[in-house]
Amino acid sequence: MVERRRREQAPQAQVTLDEKGRILEGLLPEALREYEPEVTSSFDMVEAAVKPEIVPAVCSTLKDNPDLAFDFLLCLCVVDYEEEMQVVYHLYSTVKKHKMALKASVPTEAPTMPSVMSVWSGADWYEREAHDLFGVAFEGHPNMTPLLLYEGFEGYPGRKSYDFNDYTEW
Repeated sequence: MVERRRREQAPQAQVTLDEKGRILEGLLPEALREYEPEVTSSFDMVEAAVKPEIVPAVCSTLKDNPDLAFDFLLCLCVVDYEEEMQVVYHLYSTVKKHKMALKASVPTEAPTMPSVMSVWSGADWYEREAHDLFGVAFEGHPNMTPLLLYEGFEGYPGRKSYDFNDYTEW
């Protein structure tokens, strides 16, 4: 029988940015200079962190700038870090064939940020899902009715603090 290696002993593959990622990492600080982003990279993804109140303006710039041309919102997700929540927009350019993640942190107590539906209409269901599961309110969204949960559902089951009372291990 072959003994399996422990996860901490497994060799770690070094994933780095490809040429498009390195070019994008160089373009973003200048293109978004007025918004003062924190541009970094993690694994094979370029990331930019901004304040939540300027996300729609940043998204418009990312979409309209011909050097960036982020015309497709791949996904919008929320990460619960307990002390804060981070809304992450995964963006892709069908023209330039590059990708990035735009991040904005909101407080856990009253997570609110502006909607990006004016930039990408495909954000509709993503924002409604984030509201259902995490309680993030997207100001300016035209229809924040529940998408996954029923009207009047108590709590936010995506949060780490949500108590699953009926759950038992088999």
